[in-house]
Amino acid sequence: MTPLERRASVSLATVFASRMLGLFLVLPVFALEAARYPGGTDTALVGLAMGIYGLTQGMLQIPFGLASDRFGRKRVILLGLLVFAAGSFVAAAAHSLTWLIVGRSLQGAGAVSAAVTALLADQTRDEVRTKAMALVGASIGLMFALSLVAAPAIAALVGLSGLFALTGALAVGCMAVVGWWTPAEPVQHKSAPRGRLAEVLVHGPLLRLNVGVFVLHAVQLAMWVAVPALLVQSGLAKERHWLVYLPAVVASFVVMGATLFPLERRGYLRAVFLAAIGLITLVEIALTLLPAPGTGWLAMLLFLFFCGFNVLEASQPSMASRVAPPHARGAALGVYNTLQSLGFFAGGAVGGWLAQHVGGQALFAACAVLMLVWLLVAWPMRAPARQPSAEEVLAEEAQAT
Repeated sequence: MTPLERRASVSLATVFASRMLGLFLVLPVFALEAARYPGGTDTALVGLAMGIYGLTQGMLQIPFGLASDRFGRKRVILLGLLVFAAGSFVAAAAHSLTWLIVGRSLQGAGAVSAAVTALLADQTRDEVRTKAMALVGASIGLMFALSLVAAPAIAALVGLSGLFALTGALAVGCMAVVGWWTPAEPVQHKSAPRGRLAEVLVHGPLLRLNVGVFVLHAVQLAMWVAVPALLVQSGLAKERHWLVYLPAVVASFVVMGATLFPLERRGYLRAVFLAAIGLITLVEIALTLLPAPGTGWLAMLLFLFFCGFNVLEASQPSMASRVAPPHARGAALGVYNTLQSLGFFAGGAVGGWLAQHVGGQALFAACAVLMLVWLLVAWPMRAPARQPSAEEVLAEEAQAT
């Protein structure tokens, strides 16, 4: 990477990581802590409170993405972070599950993922973009691991409201990073074509990736409606869940680094992508067939899940940015992140309903079916062709003259 690409990657990864840390800090303890609020004994309502963030974010990702194409990425990102911070502070002040839902909805209205991803794509070349996106994905994964360690301890000290207040403070810090550290966005000429929604809604390769990102994040959030209870059932106290989560996440990063980047350079991106989908499918099938797995089994299955998840989390946004028309990148990533957000909502809301009315095994079976559908949809995919770098273009022009 060039110094500018490194600065863009690190600063935007910091924004993503800080914002997601606030969300992840809530995730491991939300279902348990929400039971203390009026209405918190309704598992379906708790699942709705977990997933409503994804619904409002899904409604606004496309408008934010289109706005970033027209008005500039950084302006849109700053506005979205401000709204996200406001929602965090509303949730921190909540005294009932209803107000928690309101705060989570407002958090989701700060839908900056598409604009951040588009800005990172604007500032990186094709040949290093997967690394840049993987840096974002790795930072998110590390924040997830950190939240699993820190959330129970912080929640014991300040409660769920304190976690939301910390989330708001992190969002304000992200605004400072975008304003003073992130490089200026590339200047677009006023006559340059603008992205149109219709153009990306009929784009075949983007449609496959959109289906995939919906399924991946629906399955991710649905699992965490049931996994904490399985760990407690296996005899592991909630304060010690990090002993399973942290090694699984860290080890999965090692596996991703050893497989994704070398195999992508050798032209095996499609094979790695499909194998990752298949791996998560097998994990969901195993969780369906094991009604009361021990801690060791759960640790192994979560490690395999994160191996597949991290590969997909790193490769999918890179592929989406590469196959999207450059002038419509914000719109394309807006649609992509909309489906991601709707996946969060569906995973929380439907997962909560399934866990309460049918049971955990049915939830995992539904996740396995979704993954199989995704595997069928993704099977005809082709890895995006690499675009020539600026140096290669100059060399070709020099050779032609």
